[in-house]
Amino acid sequence: MEYRRLGRSGLKVSEICLGTMTFGHGADAAESGRMVGTCLDAGVNFFDTADGYSDGESETMLGRALGTRRREVVIATKVFNAMGPGPNDSGMSRVHIMNAVEDSLRRLGTDYIDIYYIHHVDVQTPLEEMLRAFDDLTRQGKIRYAACSNYEAWRLMEALWISDSKGLARFAAYQPQYSLVVRDIEEELVPACELKGLGMVVWSPLAGGYLSGKYQPGQRQVAGTRSAENWAFSTRFFHPDHTAILAELLTVAAELGRPPAQVAVRWVLEQKMVASAIVGARTAEQLQDTLGAGGWRLPEAARARLDKVSASPRRYPRAMEVTMAERRDRAVRMPGLSG
Repeated sequence: MEYRRLGRSGLKVSEICLGTMTFGHGADAAESGRMVGTCLDAGVNFFDTADGYSDGESETMLGRALGTRRREVVIATKVFNAMGPGPNDSGMSRVHIMNAVEDSLRRLGTDYIDIYYIHHVDVQTPLEEMLRAFDDLTRQGKIRYAACSNYEAWRLMEALWISDSKGLARFAAYQPQYSLVVRDIEEELVPACELKGLGMVVWSPLAGGYLSGKYQPGQRQVAGTRSAENWAFSTRFFHPDHTAILAELLTVAAELGRPPAQVAVRWVLEQKMVASAIVGARTAEQLQDTLGAGGWRLPEAARARLDKVSASPRRYPRAMEVTMAERRDRAVRMPGLSG
């Protein structure tokens, strides 16, 4: 298993992270424990959960499965979703953050959280209020690193400016959706994270299972999968040519003699801005197959084919400005540039 630095921080995480959304939703306590054990045996030291997964049951199962091995691993969890019926039981207000972190610590059976994410955008709470609450938790030692998920580039940059200008703990990581069929973040978010030194921990590298090998081009639902159960699977974010992308993935995987899931995750892991990719499963056997994405490299020609078929068209203003450096070089008469 390869370990990578999380952005500019000194924290090292495994290139594959176990996502625990299925804990309590498709995987019972026994199977969840088997999956955690499978990951630990494979060298995975990174586990991702959220208070809203199965109404907190995912955190509880993860904490129990790790048991005495807590200090060997990096635990990430999130705050935002409604955890009760009250008006302050959701969102990113100071009161909800402070209540939610105590509940997550109790469920996880630990006295600190390694990475604490703002899970979703809260337009009703000022960014500074959220960031000061996270800064307080960092100083108290209840969280080690602050992070966010699903932010637009402008909101991420504003949050970083507030943190830097006011001396608050700044985000160490950003968690977006990213896969062969969802590459939107390359337009604005990837350059922003690279500029500011945030590590990217990407979710849904298999596009909700669409790239796992269970689907054939043209299929939208498969019995016994998320698509049939109408949860955590949506094609509304997919590339318009996702059918062609899936077809090429299946062809490349067959040529390489590897499962499509391994090839799809491997492609994500070989993007230079990705620190870790979150994978989930319902069984330890299914997870074992996906863990095979670690420890090897895609042949250059295979990667180029996947790059090409999944490339998204540039949008304005980048589409207009992408050639400007070349045009400037042609227009400037300098020794060594003129022939």
